[in-house]
Amino acid sequence: MKRYECLQSIAPYVKDELVVTNLGGVRHEWYAVRSHPGNYHLQNLGLASSVGLGLALALPHRKVIVFDGDGSLLLNLGSLATIANQKPANLLHIVFDNACYESSGGAPTATAGVTDLAAIAKGAGFPYAVTVGHVKEFAEKFLEALSNPGPHFLVAKVAAGLGAVPVAPFDSAENKYAFVRYVEKTEGVKILEAASPGALSMGKP
Repeated sequence: MKRYECLQSIAPYVKDELVVTNLGGVRHEWYAVRSHPGNYHLQNLGLASSVGLGLALALPHRKVIVFDGDGSLLLNLGSLATIANQKPANLLHIVFDNACYESSGGAPTATAGVTDLAAIAKGAGFPYAVTVGHVKEFAEKFLEALSNPGPHFLVAKVAAGLGAVPVAPFDSAENKYAFVRYVEKTEGVKILEAASPGALSMGKP
């Protein structure tokens, strides 16, 4: 199955959940199917799981969905132990496993061999960790996880390849500010503060 097909199958069910996407094609595909200020598109490999955990802990009443990749997660496997011990009931961690570092040339990852990410998540302490290989099954497991407390870990075995979508029209700074402003608005909190003129001139004669 294709990652883009998986995203298309679940996009209609994502409402006010916060979504973190990994570096790579997934951010362009998800933007194409659900352009929304509640999407945070990372530009750093390996951080999707940790950023998702931080959001889930900071906003425990808000469902957080992470779209990760096998190459990304393999750089930060320790995050699975942290997530499992923190037990964020509102976190759904999805890994699109294409068994390669697609964005940097396609070299194989450990999952092209014997490594099983769902088994690692179970060993780390996730109460729910499954692997799927068909779009219908993926959508079913996603909806099940979305409506039940977690944390949930879902591995989707996908073929390499980017969907026929345009490049998402934003840079990392623009996306960051749009996302934070969305959280501020929907949560009624203040996160970003503009520096005062006095603060800017501190230390100057």
